Amino acid sequence: MSTVKLAEDNSIAIPSEILKKLGLAPGDSLAVEEVNGELVVRPVRTVATPSVKPAVIDTKSLKNTICRKNLEVGIQYIKGIGPKLAAILEKRELRTVEDLLYLLPLRYEDRRQLMAISSLRPGQSAVFSGTVLTADAAKTKSGRSVFEVLLQDATGTIVCKWFHANAVWMKRTWKIGRVGVFSGEVNQFGYQREVHHPDVEWLPEGGAVQSVLAADPANFGRIVPVYPLSEGIHQKAMRRIMREVVDCFLPNIDGVVPVELFPAAFPPLREALGYVHSPPNEADLAELNTGATAAHQALAFDEFFFWELGLALKRHGVLLEEGIAFQVTHRYTKELVRLLPFELTAAQRRVLAEIKADMMEPHPMHRLVQGDVGSGKTLVALMAALIAVENDFQVAIMAPTEILAEQHWHTIHRWCSQMGIEVVLITAGLKGKAKKEALERVADGSARIVIGTHSVIQEKVEFAKLGLGVIDEQHRFGVLQRGILKKKGINPDILVMTATPIPRTLAMTLFGDLDLSVIDEMPPGRIPVETKIFFESRRPQLYDMIRREVNLGRQVYVIYPLVEETEKSDLKAASQMAEHLQSEVFADLRVGLLHGRLSPDEKEAVMTAFTLREFDILVSTTVIEVGIDVPNATLMIIEHAERFGLSQLHQLRGRVGRGKDKSYCILMTSGKMSEDGEKRLRVMESTCDGFRIAEADLEIRGAGDFLGTRQAGMPDFRVANILRDGRLLETARQAAFDLLEKDSALASPTHAKLHDELLRRWGKRLELATIG
Repeated sequence: MSTVKLAEDNSIAIPSEILKKLGLAPGDSLAVEEVNGELVVRPVRTVATPSVKPAVIDTKSLKNTICRKNLEVGIQYIKGIGPKLAAILEKRELRTVEDLLYLLPLRYEDRRQLMAISSLRPGQSAVFSGTVLTADAAKTKSGRSVFEVLLQDATGTIVCKWFHANAVWMKRTWKIGRVGVFSGEVNQFGYQREVHHPDVEWLPEGGAVQSVLAADPANFGRIVPVYPLSEGIHQKAMRRIMREVVDCFLPNIDGVVPVELFPAAFPPLREALGYVHSPPNEADLAELNTGATAAHQALAFDEFFFWELGLALKRHGVLLEEGIAFQVTHRYTKELVRLLPFELTAAQRRVLAEIKADMMEPHPMHRLVQGDVGSGKTLVALMAALIAVENDFQVAIMAPTEILAEQHWHTIHRWCSQMGIEVVLITAGLKGKAKKEALERVADGSARIVIGTHSVIQEKVEFAKLGLGVIDEQHRFGVLQRGILKKKGINPDILVMTATPIPRTLAMTLFGDLDLSVIDEMPPGRIPVETKIFFESRRPQLYDMIRREVNLGRQVYVIYPLVEETEKSDLKAASQMAEHLQSEVFADLRVGLLHGRLSPDEKEAVMTAFTLREFDILVSTTVIEVGIDVPNATLMIIEHAERFGLSQLHQLRGRVGRGKDKSYCILMTSGKMSEDGEKRLRVMESTCDGFRIAEADLEIRGAGDFLGTRQAGMPDFRVANILRDGRLLETARQAAFDLLEKDSALASPTHAKLHDELLRRWGKRLELATIG
C-alpha cells in the first residue's frame, strides 16, 4: 500500500498512482470518512463522472495529519483503538488524546536485563527466561482451581500460577519444552517461590532470547511503565496504545508557562512527558516510582501553577469588586464583651482584628477562619456579625446540620436577646405559620441575624439588606453554596469557618482565593483529654470508669456508629445498647438516648435534659459530633472506634474536656483492625493537636478522601499530589502571584496563550468566564 506523506506545512503528499486510481486532477476535492476503523477517501465532484472505487490510504499518516494540532481529538481516532476499547477507556474518563498523554504510569518495572531464576527474590519484579518443564491444572488446599507451570533455566526452577484460568487453552499454549521470556512479581509461599499471572513472550523455535528483547522493545529490555487499567484491557495492550499516542502526539505539546517562572531545574513540558512515559535506561528507578524525578516535578508544577493562577485571578476579581466598607462603632461588640463571663484569648483577639480590618475595606471580605474544636470560633463569628448589625445590615449564618444550626441559634440568641437583637432560625424542619412568619421577619429586616442550614440560601428566603455571610464547616458545602449566598446581597462580606483543621498545603489548594486566619490557642484552663485504646477484654474496667465518673457527679457519652442492628452488620446499635446498659449494667443510673432519627424537637429535649443533668449517661450516634457543649461531661467512650475517620474521632473527643475537671476518651475496638484503622487510633492516643491529627489524616487517606473530593471543590489533579509535592505548590503559588503583580488581568499579548490555557483548564470550575 502506498503511504501518504506529510509535508512541513501540514499538507498531504499523495502518490500519483493513488490519484490515477481515483481519477483525480489538480483542483479536485477529497472527502474523508471513517469506515470500519479505516479512513476512506472519495473524490468530490460537481459533475457526473464514472463511478470510482474509493482508495484506502494508510491511516496512520492521515490521522496524524488531521489531528496534528488538536490534542482534544477523540481517542477513537488513535490507531488500535476501536469503539469497544474507546468505551472501556471512557470509563476511566479517558476521552481525548490529551487525557491519555497525562495518564501517567502508576509505577515502573526494571526489565533492562534478564535475571537468573536462582537470583529471584520475593517482593521484586523481575524479567527472566526459562523452559516449560511441567504444565497442568491443580487444586489448592482450599479447593481453588489453579493452573501451575514449572519453569527452568541453567540456574534453577520457579513455579508460575494462574487462578480461574481456562485449563484446556493453557495446556495448548504452555507446551512442555517451549522457551519464553517472563516478567512478574516474585512471591514466597512456604519454601516455594512463585510468580502469579506473569507476562510472557515466546521465543520462535530455535530463536535466541535476545531476539525477543529486540523484537518487543515496548515490553522488554528497558524500564517499563505500568499504567492504571480498566477491566477489559491488559497492560501490554495499554503500553502499545500509550506508545502510539506518545509517538504521534507528543510533538503537539507546548508549555505556555513563561520560561522565567518555570523552575530552571525542570525540563520543558514536552520533554517531561516524554521522560515519564519512556524513561531512559539510566534513569533512577526509585525516583521514578516515588514521582521524584525532575520530569514528574515539572508536570506537577505546571498543574499547580494554573490552579493557583486561577485562584489568584479570582481573588484579584474580589479586590476589584465594590463591597461594603463597614464602620466599627463598638455599639454591640463592647456590650457583648461586658456580658461574657470570660476573656477572649489572644488568638481570638488577633483573628478579630484581621476580620475588622477586612470589613472596613471597600471591597468584599473573603476570609477563612480555622480553629480547633473548642477554640471559640462561634464567638468570633458573632463579633463579626455584630459589626454588620451595628451598620444596619443583616447577617446569614449557615451550618451543615440542623442540630449544629440549632446549637448556634441557642448560643447566639442567648447573648443577642440581652442586647435587643432579633435572631431567627430557618431549617428544613420549620413548617407552616412559623416558617411564613420567620421569612417575613427576614424580608422586612426585623430579623438581624438569620441562622440555618442550606435552607438559608433557598429562593424563598429574601433578605432586606444582607451584609455578611458566615459559612460554618465550609468543606460540607463547597464553592457553589458560597456563590449562592453571595448573591443574596450586593457583594456581602463572606466569612468561612472550619473546625476541621486543614493542613497548609490543602488550605492553599482549596481556599487559595481566601485570606487565612488561624485560632491556634485554646481558652485558658482547658486540660488535654487523656485518650486510651481499650480492647473488648477491658470492658469490665471500662464500666468501672463510668461508675467512678458518675459517682463524682460527672456525666458520660457512649457513642455508636449505627442506629439499629442490621442482618449484615455486627455493630452494636445505639438503641439496643442504651437498653442493655440501663437494664443490665447500670440499673441504678439514668441512661438517655440520642440518634439521628429523632425529630429536631426530640433531639433538643434529650440534649437539654443531659445539660440539666437529668441523665448520667448519654448513648448516642454521631449526631453529637459538632457543637454540643456540656462542661460536666468528662468521659467519652467510642465503640468500634476503628470504623470512624480521624476527623470524626477528633470532633467526638472535643465534646469532653470542656470544663475544669480532667476528662478521658476511651477508643473501644474488637481488635479486628485494618492497618489504616490501627494508625488512626494510635494517632488519637498520641496527640490532641487538631493540626497534627489533620496532617496524619491527610497522609493516611490522601487528599481526595480527606474532605470528600467532589463536594469539597478539590481540583482533580492528573499528575500533582499535594501530599508529595507540597513545597512545589508553594513555589507555584508564588509564581502565579508574581505574574499577576505585573499583569493583573493577563491582558498583555505575551500572556494570551496563558490566558486561553487557564480558561480551558479551570475556567468553568473556578467561574473564571469573566476574566480578560
